[in-house]
Amino acid sequence: MTQALYAAQDRQHLAATGALNRRAAVASVSAALLLGLLKGYALWATGSIAMLGSLADTALDLVASLVTLVAVHVAAQPADAHHRFGHGKAEALAALFQVSLISVAAIAIIARSVDRLQGGAAPEGLGTGVGVSLAAMAVTLALLAYQRRIIRRTGSVAIQADNVHYQSDLLLNGAVIAALLLDIVAGLRGADALFGIAIGLWLGWGAWRASTQAIDQLMDREWPLDRRERFLAVASRHPELQGIHDLRTRTAGARDFVQFHVWMDPFMPLSHAHRVMDEVESRLRLEFPGVEILIHPDPVGHVDKGDPLTERDARDLVADQKAERRGF
Repeated sequence: MTQALYAAQDRQHLAATGALNRRAAVASVSAALLLGLLKGYALWATGSIAMLGSLADTALDLVASLVTLVAVHVAAQPADAHHRFGHGKAEALAALFQVSLISVAAIAIIARSVDRLQGGAAPEGLGTGVGVSLAAMAVTLALLAYQRRIIRRTGSVAIQADNVHYQSDLLLNGAVIAALLLDIVAGLRGADALFGIAIGLWLGWGAWRASTQAIDQLMDREWPLDRRERFLAVASRHPELQGIHDLRTRTAGARDFVQFHVWMDPFMPLSHAHRVMDEVESRLRLEFPGVEILIHPDPVGHVDKGDPLTERDARDLVADQKAERRGF
């Protein structure tokens, strides 16, 4: 299989995942617009701080979803002369933008809730608040189910971050219902404000969680150990490879990149070595579709001195890292 065919397959894979991600982003924008209108009306009718927190989260979801829509479009563009590894990291940048918005909103909601506790005002309009929250939960559940289908097929970090936000919506809407019932029906003054504080803290926690994966991609964090171990097991099956070292892996958006060196017979003709590299790459692409692979052949025993991560056999290095993880 030629490199031209590999490149064509990569372009097709990128276009297909990009189209799926765009559909998920459009669905997210549409849901956020609908939820924003419903919650805006409910806030006007009830004056609930918990509803304000839920509306703020939905407003942020709308902005984040719009940013995600742009990001997944950019990430789906093929590599060009200025971005030889593609544009996948646009998704991670979008996720960090979302995190900054959520963090600001969390602080504002907590501050407003503390002010409500000190002022002692109570929310109104129980029926409207509960009805809107139940409708919002139904819309959110439908969106989450669709997003999960897309994530399973594309692995998009931007859609995953969006999905995390909408998961929090379920809790937020449940909290709004509980706050209104406790404050208005049970007469527990301050419940609405306390739930507002809890929502703000939840948003802050969600922002921290969403940031970790984006930062990992921007910092080129290695694949998980189990995945690297499986990759090495497939690559090592070829009988003419006498070792693998200097394995490097990373992820950018929905795309994965791998490069590694292999030890081979130093007297092997170049044409034969090239054929072996093609065979190894073909096997890996069957097990890891869509991954961009770069293989460098070295004569047996050759290493670039000075870096223990490049000198050691990659399988031994991964095994040691797994042992260290079990030790902790």
